Amino acid sequence: TVEHTKTSQSYAGNWICQNFGLFCTANPPDIILQPDLAPGKCWAFPGLQGQVVIRLPARIWPRAVTVQHVSKTLSPGNDMSTSPKDISISGLDDEGVEIELGTFLFDIEKEPKQFFVLKKELHKEFQYIKVNILSNWGNQEYTCLYHLKLHSKKRTA
Repeated sequence: TVEHTKTSQSYAGNWICQNFGLFCTANPPDIILQPDLAPGKCWAFPGLQGQVVIRLPARIWPRAVTVQHVSKTLSPGNDMSTSPKDISISGLDDEGVEIELGTFLFDIEKEPKQFFVLKKELHKEFQYIKVNILSNWGNQEYTCLYHLKLHSKKRTA
């Protein structure tokens, strides 16, 4: 579940709606937890940087993360500038202190589904995971995050 109070605001400036004078609502950040990768089925937030905090149903030992963006061929005008670029993943301990688990580059020249291994030396369990988008591929107005999947080792006790 997304912790909305600890998550960046959604971007409401949908260009299709603005250009055609339609009223549209922004997709909520919860959409990143769904596997639907149709163009536009993303969580957009204003600017180049944003964050989302996810509350997991149980404490887990995070091992890796998969980030997925719509493919270049399905993206309007083959434009990938709204795709996340630099991403940081942190666990939040019981006091809310961030413990960095990994930072990586989502490469738009590679496959739209990319797998990243997190720091293995941390043998710590978390119930809250924070995803920081540090930059995108050039769109100054907004960034789109389509899908994020966390891979973990189950709690031992």
